Amino acid sequence: MSSIKLVAILLIAAGVFALAYGGFTYTNTTHDTSVGQLEVSVRDIRTIVVPVWAGVGAILLGGYLLIARKGSLTGK
Repeated sequence: MSSIKLVAILLIAAGVFALAYGGFTYTNTTHDTSVGQLEVSVRDIRTIVVPVWAGVGAILLGGYLLIARKGSLTGK
């Protein structure tokens, strides 16, 4: 499989994921403190929102890369 097809498939998968979930959430640990047996940590929960236009754009670009002829991409 060529690298262009692999990138195209990854773009389509990322676009579908963006449209299905609208974003993703992750936890970031910012501070850890330990005093004797007492341990305290601060965790921030952050959400990244992926706009709809980015998901649609990724799907369209991935589809174009899959469908486009090899000669049109290299300018021949």
